[in-house]
Amino acid sequence: MASLKELKGRINSVKSTQKITKAKQMVAAAKLRKAQTAAEAARPYAKRMAEVVSSLASKFVGQEGAPKLLAGTGSDQKHLLVVANSDKGLAGAFNSNIVRAALARAKELRAGGKDVAFYLIGRKGRAPIRRAWPNAIAQMFDTVEIREPGYPEAEQVVTELVELFRAGRFDVAHLFFSTFKSALTQEPTEVQIFPVPATAAAESNAAAVEYEPDEEEILAELLPRYLKTQLFTALLENQASEQGASMTAMDNATRNAGELIDKLTVQYNRSRQAAITTELIEIIAGAEAL
Repeated sequence: MASLKELKGRINSVKSTQKITKAKQMVAAAKLRKAQTAAEAARPYAKRMAEVVSSLASKFVGQEGAPKLLAGTGSDQKHLLVVANSDKGLAGAFNSNIVRAALARAKELRAGGKDVAFYLIGRKGRAPIRRAWPNAIAQMFDTVEIREPGYPEAEQVVTELVELFRAGRFDVAHLFFSTFKSALTQEPTEVQIFPVPATAAAESNAAAVEYEPDEEEILAELLPRYLKTQLFTALLENQASEQGASMTAMDNATRNAGELIDKLTVQYNRSRQAAITTELIEIIAGAEAL
């Protein structure tokens, strides 16, 4: 049985931890509002950009001379999984959910006879992917020195991905990130970014829109910007999801610490009462002996 000194030390230790988790919860709550606003503000632009690019892309499906970013390499043998994680922990299952979705997709592709490689953004998802696929890490992008990854980082990542694509390192690229729903809900999401997909809805509406200048010039300008927008939006969604998950996890940790403090306090009081009772019995017994 733990001594009174040990119990008191554990109570003080848990109280210190509770202060840290409470502070972390308040910081995450403050950052969440800003991150959520940024993510929600970017969604309409990203959605409209995707619609325009898909509409243009539908006109070049199956045609010769289409941009390589649109037409692809003509094969789907080599797949690159771009996994966007954070560099910070204490965010519940935020990072592990993204990694789990990417690993499940990699397993599915490998079962279909495809070649799989990973492009890792952030540091938290690296260890489990390295353990499962030690020889499949194509490249990593470190954001540890960046306070909040933004559009410049999205540009840099897309530039590196385009270079890998043009070098024939992959045929199809899938982006994995977490879509922010609420502070309690973050949904792991997968989207294809290389080659740019042309949706069926875009094909049916393509003839209703006329573009100036011609579609080829617009696509040459829009495709790189579309890819940067897709990745930038994913980073914004990740930031909001991370803060929401962190706030929820720290709230749970704070409440669990409070419950543990209550249990330890009860145990401490009982032990202290038992020690006092023992001392009284010894004093009374000694007095009677005299």
